[in-house]
Amino acid sequence: MATQPDVIVIGAGLIGCAISHALSRNGAQVLVLDASAPGSGASQASAGVLCPHIEAVPDSPLQQLGVASLGLYEQFIARVQRDAGLDVPFVRDGTLETADSDEGAAHLAQLAAQLTAQGVACTFADGRALRELEPLVGDTQRAGLLIETHGAVRVRDLVEALRVASLAFGTRFLEAERVSQVSTRPGVLLVRTHANRFEAPHVIVTAGAWSIRLPVDGQPAAPTHPVRGQLLRLQATAAAMLRRVLWGRECYLVPWGDEVLAGATVEDAGFDARATVAGVIQLCSAARALVPALADATFSEVRVGLRPGSPDALPMIGASHRAPGLIYATGHHRNGALLAPITADLVQRLVTDPGATIPAAVSPSRFAL
Repeated sequence: MATQPDVIVIGAGLIGCAISHALSRNGAQVLVLDASAPGSGASQASAGVLCPHIEAVPDSPLQQLGVASLGLYEQFIARVQRDAGLDVPFVRDGTLETADSDEGAAHLAQLAAQLTAQGVACTFADGRALRELEPLVGDTQRAGLLIETHGAVRVRDLVEALRVASLAFGTRFLEAERVSQVSTRPGVLLVRTHANRFEAPHVIVTAGAWSIRLPVDGQPAAPTHPVRGQLLRLQATAAAMLRRVLWGRECYLVPWGDEVLAGATVEDAGFDARATVAGVIQLCSAARALVPALADATFSEVRVGLRPGSPDALPMIGASHRAPGLIYATGHHRNGALLAPITADLVQRLVTDPGATIPAAVSPSRFAL
């Protein structure tokens, strides 16, 4: 008979796997439950861009959390690779955000001044200077901002490495276990699936967009909502090899050797995870406008993920004030890859010390959880 776990993690995406690794390497007996294989949800459609200064409003809680998490990334990747014995492609060679209008160029110039004042290494470039940074940008692009601290990670490889590393420390992964109910019992939480029941002192909700559908006794539903994102995989010719992540007004491009990830749509489509003609056309057109040489690229695949949005665009990370031992780590929207290290760190602290401080901006208590 398997040992009763110390922690049950509901959801085996990137966030769930990062948490299971952090907990198990620190001695916890961890059980991960998911209806599907690890990383087969929103994580498999993530481009893995790590760019807090693009994705968030300057000086906002999301930017502050993203910058802090990005600062953990080198050690995070090194630890995962060492524990798993697997390579995880990861770069910190910057992102180049471009603008195709005078208004957009003015915004990038202003952002460059703000970042420079904060001590963030960046370079504003227009005209010839922009083409020197990236010769492949289209003629419609008028200016660019290189933010040197940004980067990217191959999310599929990262999820697999986290899974293998977690297994090495004794984590159990059970697939095809759709959780139907979480109930409180004296000293433990009871987790029911369609076929089994499990108990543990701690339960971590990392069910992404599906967190809203997870019934917890005495708790309101976690207010996540699905945001459909379609992502293209393209095989580029030698004439379309980008130097680094390129971020335009209507798409971003992430190069990995001769492969380019082009993403991503942001669609309110409920739990509809279909790839659509409209989404593919939108991304192909935007990618070609940003880098005309991609017109000769080979279309390899379209991936679709349902990102977990939240009402205020911030994740929910922290303990429930209603159910002792219940911890939320969901609602990361487009920033799951960026926020994985700090989320795992915060959850690890809470499991070890229930009184650990969590940033108020991401506390689940703001939604009465």
